[in-house]
Amino acid sequence: MEDLPFLTEDQSGTGGRIKAKPQDFVVEEIPLYEPSGEGQHVYVGLEKRGLSTYQAISSIARQLGVPTREIGYAGQKDARAVTRQMISIDGVDPARVEALDLPGVVILWVDRHRNKLKMGHLAGNRFTIRVRDVANEAEAKAGAVLDELGRRGVPNYFGEQRFGVRRNTHRLGRAMLHGDANALAHEYLGGPQPGDPPLAQAARRAFDAGDYQAALAKWPSSQREERRVLAAAVRHGGDVQRGLRLLDKKLRRLFVSAYQSYLFNRLLAARIQALDRLELGDVAFIHASGAAFLVKDPAIEQPRADRFEISPSGPLYGPKVLLAEGRPGQQEQDLLVESGLALDEFRLPGVRLKGARRPYRIPLTELQIGWDGGLMLSFRLPPGSYATEVLREVMKP
Repeated sequence: MEDLPFLTEDQSGTGGRIKAKPQDFVVEEIPLYEPSGEGQHVYVGLEKRGLSTYQAISSIARQLGVPTREIGYAGQKDARAVTRQMISIDGVDPARVEALDLPGVVILWVDRHRNKLKMGHLAGNRFTIRVRDVANEAEAKAGAVLDELGRRGVPNYFGEQRFGVRRNTHRLGRAMLHGDANALAHEYLGGPQPGDPPLAQAARRAFDAGDYQAALAKWPSSQREERRVLAAAVRHGGDVQRGLRLLDKKLRRLFVSAYQSYLFNRLLAARIQALDRLELGDVAFIHASGAAFLVKDPAIEQPRADRFEISPSGPLYGPKVLLAEGRPGQQEQDLLVESGLALDEFRLPGVRLKGARRPYRIPLTELQIGWDGGLMLSFRLPPGSYATEVLREVMKP
């Protein structure tokens, strides 16, 4: 991923680092609604450590003997943190859920509700973060940065984790949308990177050399989806394209949406110093409702932006997205042309992304700053935004 520009000008940062201790990073979901106490869906409040949301859900599903598709969740939470979130499980006995005993998972409470919990069913997330190895004066430096973020908003970049451990999910999505099977195979099964585990590096080198059998023999058992795709290719005489057809639908959607995210980041980077100012032809995002409208008179609408009621937005390209007009619209059209795709080509068999508008900035609220064995930051962000982008502005490593 390319470097993205900062909003705040102070480049001194705090010079600290976030260590791998989960207790230094606590994330708590703020629910959109509370369970009603009745219904076929069992709602569960859980705390997890060292597990992604998907890993925790998979463990719960295995122990309860239910398909993972019967478990709903409002948002994905990082593995490298203490996270508290709510999930729903269809048609199980609450007593069985209360009795769950899983490594890294604590059941906090169990209740009932009428509907399945779905992505986006949350009001936001509250973060508490400790930055270690910083001098005491870091608190004042961080405070100055956070003051500006509170006033102008946090750049709503998609964080690095959006692009996977190998930082290439957007390239996988681009290859899929262009029907470039060779590029897809190279990105997914080849191209060893320094950060890959040693066995995976060896397996990827074997794949690039065309020795698929050796690649399969070396591939780490923990990377099940890659092994499954490669095993299918080996079974069919080295037909990698046939193996790639087995890619999970959720992964396909993830890869394509990562490419949408990459293009959004490009547009936001070009707008970074004016992300709180409206232009003629902008599509303004209404924070209270998620609706959007074309800006015909920036002078009339700017006071609403100053009150953080609305913000300029960028496209997540797709067949139904509303594009801007004027200068912002030209930038959006130019990047679309550069991508080599038309709006209605942002789809795959079984995967169709309509497109949407995403605000270029988000509000930073409930902010607290202090000191406890390091610089302590606590704040609230809307759903779908990244605390790492706040840290990136504060730390500027």
